Amino acid sequence: VQLQASGGGLVQTGDSLRLPCAASGRTFSDYAMGWFRQAPGKEREFVSAINWSGRSTFSVESVRGRFTISRDNAKNTVYLRMNSLKPEDTAVYYCARARFPLTNWKAREYEYVYWGQGTQVTVSS
Repeated sequence: VQLQASGGGLVQTGDSLRLPCAASGRTFSDYAMGWFRQAPGKEREFVSAINWSGRSTFSVESVRGRFTISRDNAKNTVYLRMNSLKPEDTAVYYCARARFPLTNWKAREYEYVYWGQGTQVTVSS
């Protein structure tokens, strides 16, 4: 399984970005997916996750109401739509696939087994 995150860039405060994460393999739709981020000098942190069917999502409080996770199982792609971006959102964003199939969303790193390479998001003030 390979995950390819993209869509990052340099934006200004208040701007929006959409990060797609394309997955290889035929069983994408069976697995929950998540987004994490790592800011300079900080540990990687959970951002948002979606269950295998797309019917259940969860986001960390700091992005709730601004970020939306979604998935298109026909395209093997999970998305993170980020609105009203703030300088504190600056980080490398990683997508990940859950370890076990047919589960609810997951918020802990150890619950994910495959990781994308990350895409840099920089928000200027």
